[in-house]
Amino acid sequence: MAATPADDPTGYDPDFLGPRVPLPAAGRPLRDLPSTHFTVLLDPVRRLAAATAVNVDGTALRDVPRDDDWFLDPRVPATEQCGPELYARNDLDRGHLVRRRDPVWGAPGVAARANRETFAYPNAAPQAAGFNQGAELWLGLEDHVLGHAAAQRLRLTVLTGPVLADDDPVYRGIALPRRYWKVVAWSLDAGDRLAATAFVLDQSPLLDDGALGAATAAAQAAGDPPPLGPFRTSQVPVGDVADLTGLDLGPLPAADVLARTGPQADAPAWRPLRSAADVVLR
Repeated sequence: MAATPADDPTGYDPDFLGPRVPLPAAGRPLRDLPSTHFTVLLDPVRRLAAATAVNVDGTALRDVPRDDDWFLDPRVPATEQCGPELYARNDLDRGHLVRRRDPVWGAPGVAARANRETFAYPNAAPQAAGFNQGAELWLGLEDHVLGHAAAQRLRLTVLTGPVLADDDPVYRGIALPRRYWKVVAWSLDAGDRLAATAFVLDQSPLLDDGALGAATAAAQAAGDPPPLGPFRTSQVPVGDVADLTGLDLGPLPAADVLARTGPQADAPAWRPLRSAADVVLR
């Protein structure tokens, strides 16, 4: 039988950290799809998530086998979500937005259900195959921040999504995002204070706009996905993510650790990352 979300999913808990972190708000209609320990906000026009939000309890994570059984979410029409047809016979990966292991915590049955639910197509986003070092860094950022939070309660709230730009290249009727963003939040001082930081992954090709347009047109004519180049990861101001996405991120821009560190005026606002050691968390 095909997997489906729980009959009564708990979804993302905005009070999980102590200080309240509400779901991102948008100026356009989004589908609210709660699952076990996480929620997907689906943009039915783009057929991709505008944002996801997950609660991560680092003290209760469980090791659950991966099954890769992706399924359409029965709560929304198939015409409002990208399904297997986007990923068939090409080099596009179904990239988890909520990482598979992040909501997999708690009682064994709860963890197993959360694991299954991360394979709903609204939690997938098209990413270029063959992750390089930049993408590996992207996948490990939450682990790095979780380690930093060890002195607190080993809990994180993680918001993730694609930057849904108007000029994203189109393939099989779907505009493929060039950038992805992630905001990680945790509590300080026994839950009295909020801290946050943000990252952007760029999978645009290293081409100027003219070459990108020509390469995209050639790929479209051949029925291939547009060229998506090397992955580059940067730590960025949380407010820049809000500006890029048009999402209201509530208290998170004010809790930005980059702002608290008081960077020099001539320092770049976006910090290119080569390894987790480059991340600023205090």
